[in-house]
Amino acid sequence: MKTRVKWVEGVSFVAETGSGHAIVVDGAPEAGGRNLGMRPMELVLAGAASCTAFDVVWILKKARQPVTDCVVEAEAERAPAEPKVFTRIHLKYVIAGHGLDARQVERAVKLSKEKYCSATMMLERVAEITWEVAIVDGDRVEPAPAA
Repeated sequence: MKTRVKWVEGVSFVAETGSGHAIVVDGAPEAGGRNLGMRPMELVLAGAASCTAFDVVWILKKARQPVTDCVVEAEAERAPAEPKVFTRIHLKYVIAGHGLDARQVERAVKLSKEKYCSATMMLERVAEITWEVAIVDGDRVEPAPAA
């Protein structure tokens, strides 16, 4: 796996992956950024949430569960001093489908956490990771209210 990060200006960068995709990474205005993209640590948290969401959907589909939507809401706390590593991460899995087996959903989340999700397994070496599951009977998970 490879990536290339190119400085654009200020504290803005373009990260290009070996698979041919790109994303803008930028800092907050108070750090010299222009708020053009995710902060680096937001990207780490989003990557971990995406990794486990991928696993959960994949496992549920293999188990022939009628999953129709999956949202992972991730919230992290960081150390107060440099390096401001994550100290706690909470993952809320909201899984939608018609007639989902709650045991299968729970199993999928546990398998992701204990066997498949390399991102959360790396992060749990420095941060306590907790999780919860909510199952929605329907096609879609409703959007969360604006913070």
